[in-house]
Amino acid sequence: EARPLVEEGLRGSREILGDRHPDTMASINIMASLLMKMGELQEARPLLEEGLRGRRETLGDRHPNTLSSINNMAYLLMKMGELQEAKPLCEEGLRGRRETLGDRHPSTLNTKRGMALLLKKMGELQNARLLYEEGLR
Repeated sequence: EARPLVEEGLRGSREILGDRHPDTMASINIMASLLMKMGELQEARPLLEEGLRGRRETLGDRHPNTLSSINNMAYLLMKMGELQEAKPLCEEGLRGRRETLGDRHPSTLNTKRGMALLLKKMGELQNARLLYEEGLR
């Protein structure tokens, strides 16, 4: 039910504002998130890739919205079972959040949890445990 409305909003943003406008990139992320919630991971992937590419180009690698796009892409890859591909994005997202927000910011802590979950899925239990414990301090 929501999908046609979100698709219409994204189409309108693209037509009126252009593909690289911040509002269009936000609409791309919203559409991708909806698709992920619907289990349409393959359909969400090109949108997340487009959104990440656009945010890197227009906002830079350390902008909070770019870091969110990095984490969203890593989360999608993790859900798709592409753990090796997700890992460098998780690492980049965590590094960026630590540098820009600090270790105790809620977004950084959330990214640490995501990274720890990925490491756990990859069998890197000691490293996962260290990150979980770091998040508790």
